[in-house]
Amino acid sequence: MKFPQTHTLKQIATIINTPFVGAENFPVLGINEIHVVTPGDIVFVDHPKYYDAALNSAATVVLINKQVECPEGKALLISDDPFRDFNKLATYFKPFEAAHKNVSDSSIIGKNTIIQPNVFIGNNVVIGDNCLIHPNVSIYDDTVIGNNVTIHSGSVLGADAFYYKNRPEYRDKLISSGNVVIQDNVDIGALCTIDKGVSASTTIGAGTKLDNQVQIGHDTTIGKKCLLASQVGVAGCVVIEDNVILWGQVGVKSGITIAKGTEIFAQSGLGHSTDENKKYFGSPAVEARERFKEMAYIRKLPELIKKLK
Repeated sequence: MKFPQTHTLKQIATIINTPFVGAENFPVLGINEIHVVTPGDIVFVDHPKYYDAALNSAATVVLINKQVECPEGKALLISDDPFRDFNKLATYFKPFEAAHKNVSDSSIIGKNTIIQPNVFIGNNVVIGDNCLIHPNVSIYDDTVIGNNVTIHSGSVLGADAFYYKNRPEYRDKLISSGNVVIQDNVDIGALCTIDKGVSASTTIGAGTKLDNQVQIGHDTTIGKKCLLASQVGVAGCVVIEDNVILWGQVGVKSGITIAKGTEIFAQSGLGHSTDENKKYFGSPAVEARERFKEMAYIRKLPELIKKLK
């Protein structure tokens, strides 16, 4: 998330009441998670395992829970609880704005777009031309939808990320300040859910088609002309490249890349990145031809056991 205007390091430190390392007027442009940070961003880190990744990332301000040597050209915000303070900044710069009608006055709806009854369209939503939004669709704040998009009944675009920190007495929610971007010529089936990014965008690429009851996690990026069949579940921060096919009930682990042209057969559980133009099957998923060989060998076991007796 980029701030509306540039802030100084001292201003940010004042908002969250933390000491800082760096020049008071060091420029701060926004907050983002580590996988999408750019120069000027704040990234937070609260575990030693990830200190180096955060300090060496593109972010130029690191919100950290330990006094460490500040890398050249960067600044630090020293916090006893970076997760909490990241939430403070998200709330400060992107506070929740209640809706007062089904279609917000701040929304922009393109030419020849049809909005059926009982659709909810939140604040600052942009919908392109020639779209069809069926009844009981909920489109949360800041969603951007391109041209020639169809969304079927009951789908929800822009719900919060499923992201929690485990504290001794409860699970603390990371506040989502990102959005959802749907590019041109996308079809979204009934009862689909597409969560917004924590601080950036969850994106569905041009020409991609989602069947009914598909779940897309926060900050996932789906490429062009992909097909996702019914009951597919994709976790957060996944990169799905162009022309990928995920058949029914495929489950995808967070943080992996599904390469261009990959095809995952039904009911597979994918826990690793894939190679281009290959087919995978099983749970855990492996290359389909290898899995089918294994299954053929297993079918021969009773015969082999009889021969050994």
